[in-house]
Amino acid sequence: MSVTKEDMVKFLDGNPDFAANYFSKKLKAGAIASVLKRPESKVDFESFREVSQVEEGELMFDVVKDMQESVNMEKVVFKILKRICVLTHADRCSLFMYRQRNGIAELATRLFNVSKDSELDDCIVPPDSEIVFPLDIGIVGNVAQTKKPVNVKDVTQNSNFSTFVDELTEYTTRNLMATPIMNGKDVVAVIMAVNKTTGPYFTAEDEDLFSKYLKVATLNLKIHQLNYLHNCETRKGQVLLWSANKVFEELTDIERQFHKALYTVRAYLNCDRYSVGLLDMTKDKEFFDIWPILMGEQAPYSGPVTPDGREVIFYKVIDYILHGKEDIKVIPNPPADHWAMVSGLPTYVAESGFICNIMNAAAEEMFKFQSEPLDDSGWTIKNVLSLPIVNKKEEIVGVATFYNRKDGKPFDESDEQLMEALTQFLGWSALNTDTYDKMNKLENRKDIAQDMVLYHVKCRDDEIQNILKTREVYGTEPRDCEEEELLAILKKELPGPRKFEIYEFRFSDFDCTEMDLVKCGIQMYYEVGVVKKFQVPQEVLVRFMYSLSKGYRKITYHNWRHGFNVGQTMFTLLTTGNLKRYYTDLEVMAMITAGFLHDIDHRGTNNLYQVKSGNPLAKLHGSSILERHHLDFGKFLLADESLNIFQNLNRRQTEHVFHLIDIAIIATDLALYFKKRTMFQKIVDLSHTYEDDKKWVDFMSLETTRKEILMAMMMTACDLSAITKPWEVQSKVALSVAAEFWEQGDLERTVLEQQPIPMMDRNKSAELPKLQCGFIDFVCTFVYKEFSRFHGQIQPMLDGILNNRKEWNALKEEYEAKLKVLEEEKKAKEEAAAAKQGFCFFIHLLYLDLNGIGQHLMNIKLYHVMQPTTPVEEHQEGQRHVQSARAPES
Repeated sequence: MSVTKEDMVKFLDGNPDFAANYFSKKLKAGAIASVLKRPESKVDFESFREVSQVEEGELMFDVVKDMQESVNMEKVVFKILKRICVLTHADRCSLFMYRQRNGIAELATRLFNVSKDSELDDCIVPPDSEIVFPLDIGIVGNVAQTKKPVNVKDVTQNSNFSTFVDELTEYTTRNLMATPIMNGKDVVAVIMAVNKTTGPYFTAEDEDLFSKYLKVATLNLKIHQLNYLHNCETRKGQVLLWSANKVFEELTDIERQFHKALYTVRAYLNCDRYSVGLLDMTKDKEFFDIWPILMGEQAPYSGPVTPDGREVIFYKVIDYILHGKEDIKVIPNPPADHWAMVSGLPTYVAESGFICNIMNAAAEEMFKFQSEPLDDSGWTIKNVLSLPIVNKKEEIVGVATFYNRKDGKPFDESDEQLMEALTQFLGWSALNTDTYDKMNKLENRKDIAQDMVLYHVKCRDDEIQNILKTREVYGTEPRDCEEEELLAILKKELPGPRKFEIYEFRFSDFDCTEMDLVKCGIQMYYEVGVVKKFQVPQEVLVRFMYSLSKGYRKITYHNWRHGFNVGQTMFTLLTTGNLKRYYTDLEVMAMITAGFLHDIDHRGTNNLYQVKSGNPLAKLHGSSILERHHLDFGKFLLADESLNIFQNLNRRQTEHVFHLIDIAIIATDLALYFKKRTMFQKIVDLSHTYEDDKKWVDFMSLETTRKEILMAMMMTACDLSAITKPWEVQSKVALSVAAEFWEQGDLERTVLEQQPIPMMDRNKSAELPKLQCGFIDFVCTFVYKEFSRFHGQIQPMLDGILNNRKEWNALKEEYEAKLKVLEEEKKAKEEAAAAKQGFCFFIHLLYLDLNGIGQHLMNIKLYHVMQPTTPVEEHQEGQRHVQSARAPES
């Protein structure tokens, strides 16, 4: 019977005393020298008894020496990794440095494939040859993410193992040890040892050795990290210093802005010293400051005022010293006897707004400057140039005063022009700080408004008890319960999938309360299996759905019931319609959530009305106005930790979810529908070219763009799904939609003083069937025809819309028939009225004819009395008068 290596190792591990005695007798200096590859004469055998301790002090000395001399991190860690390879019998070791790029954490190789015989230059990885691990790939990525060391005895049994490095290097990894290097709570690097050469895996003793040597490596890497951070901060300081002259980049306050600008241009001012006094911009006093004056307890202010009526009060002076050693002094609330104020020149300039150039300060009579030296250097004031700093509103915001031209001469016109240009520039740039201040106030008001909205929308602790009845069951709040306890309550409270037929395209909310809809929405997340998979806290899920329902306004149609119906149709398309097969569970969760959110906080009016009425939403969003508002409101809710159902996703997953929600909600804008319908039709056509259904599913699952187009069209189908419901449901919903349109039409007529389009004109409500038929033909039919062609399971939606088209068309024909009868009756009445009017007109003409003839006969008789004629002439004259009497009427 032969003894194997494994039997020997097992025996020695079980008899440590025997092993120690045996190796103490048999271990020779020659063997140690062979292992360390050193001359036997340099091995002090009497000082060491174990191979792992031979000349360890010399190694540590070399490491510390390298750290002290050059802080060469790679060189020090390389030596430690070589030592680890020898002691743990690892085939190779590697160092992965932690970093972030574009906000995404990753590990990059710095030292790779270090073995006991390696050279440093061969193991340092140049930047263009790095192997990069995202934290969600590979065991080392998982180590950095969890911040815990691992000893993987068989990598094939580890779910985090990735083979892409083995495939890249044509190497086979069997087992490994990996440890994160931490600096406080931050990951600095990960060190990994691969493939035990003398055994099937790394043992606990190997882990101890690994940890022991990595303590030195950790110290070195921490020093390297701190040095790196220091260099970054130093560079940042240099950048800030050199960019200080860009005054428009400093928006926080006027003091910092002026300081940066003046300090940067100090070399160009040609003076020994200058100061800037900043004025208080308060115009109106508070009532409690006015009362003492009105009560006679305090005398009214009688001092100097600025041209716009403000009291001249300098709240701060900044003094720049350029002669000798440069220095800057800041004097808050400077006293009247301060050397920069005592002369009264800054006050005069602030009061008058004039530029004052004083050639000889000592001889000046109007302003008394300090004649004694101002500091130990003996510096005194010789000449002065003072200018007001005026903003765009022509308000004096400060006074800049320059002292002693460097060449001893007084300031001339060129100096005045230079200084005036500078102060004008500073004054105009004050507009930036004003704008910044206004923006800050607006931001604060927005935060306050959002806080108020969240208070009213967010599910309260008492409201959540309507679903999660933890007080009743456990006598405590949901936050204090375990997830299993909450699940037990939800199983009793949720209606299940069958009670309200949430899997059916014919679903109707008429028999549901709004609370029932909230519960059904929660049920859908359990039905698609995302609650457990993505660790959605059940309290958060309930609060989110409850808050979402409260976020919809109590309006005629675009209320919570409509929002739920869209989410339910999305759920049904994915499950019953079998469209889920193209999407991951995370994408399914995002799409259902987008369906519920898509019309939150709808105002009952469309995008065009927002533009016509000048609503702030129209000014905030250039296109898809309401859709972008719904999206922002939804993100606002999800930003609250207690409502964020995506809180346990990693960064990449979260970004993907919100990307899909962005597309889905914006896609509900019907203005975009006609842009995407052709692309969707091409996808449907393409699906019919695949005979193998599995290949088509595999193809679509990898086609990100096509999946997004399909999702966008699904959102349209969901948004319009009321048109596909059974007639008894659809007819009632259509009246709700029409009522909301008519309400907008009323607003257009009364508020905007415009005539609404027929669809929104309640005076044309009888045309609703005709409008519905047109809407079905022009917009809706294409959607459901293509979806039924794409997936046969969606045929019920097409059948529903075609049936409703018949019903609406019947109502339209009935309306048109009645309208035709009314028109014929109206026409008959008009003809009868016209005939009656014609007969009366004829009698009138006849009366006029007879009256005219009689009058002419009387004229003839009088004519003959006055002028007798022959009988023939009398007859001719009578005929002539009769004709002339008839002519006007004819």
